[in-house]
Amino acid sequence: MFSSLKTIASVVALSGAIALPAAPAFAGGSIGFTLAPRTEQDARVMDFGLRAYALYQGLKGGGARIDQRGQGNTAGVAQQGVGNVGLVSQRGDGHAAALQQSGNGNSYGIFQFGRNTETRVAQEGNSNTGAAFTFGW
Repeated sequence: MFSSLKTIASVVALSGAIALPAAPAFAGGSIGFTLAPRTEQDARVMDFGLRAYALYQGLKGGGARIDQRGQGNTAGVAQQGVGNVGLVSQRGDGHAAALQQSGNGNSYGIFQFGRNTETRVAQEGNSNTGAAFTFGW
C-alpha cells in the first residue's frame, strides 16, 4: 500500500519538474459592492446624497447623467416616471452599465473603476435608492 503511494508521489513530483511551454497568464477580475439602505431614514440620507451629487454634476431636477472616461465603455439609462435620478460614472476601459428605473422618485448611482466591469440594475416602484461600486483589473 505504502509503496504504491510512494510511486504516485514520485510521479507527481517528477511531472512538476518537466519543463512545459509557458502559457500566458490571464490576470483579471473584479470586485464590487452595492449599497441598499435598510431603514427609511437611511434611504432619505442616501437619496439626498445622490441628488446632491447629481446637482453638483449639473443635473437639475432629475433625469440621468452618464460620465465616461476611458475607451470601449458603454452605458445606458432608461427611465419611466417622474423625479428619477440615474447616475453612471465609469473610469477606465471596457466597462458596461445599464440602469432601468420605472416609478417615481427613484435614485441610483453606478460607479465603475479600472477595467472590464459590468453592472446592470433595475429599479421598480417609488422612492427607491441605492448605489453600486465595481472595481476591475
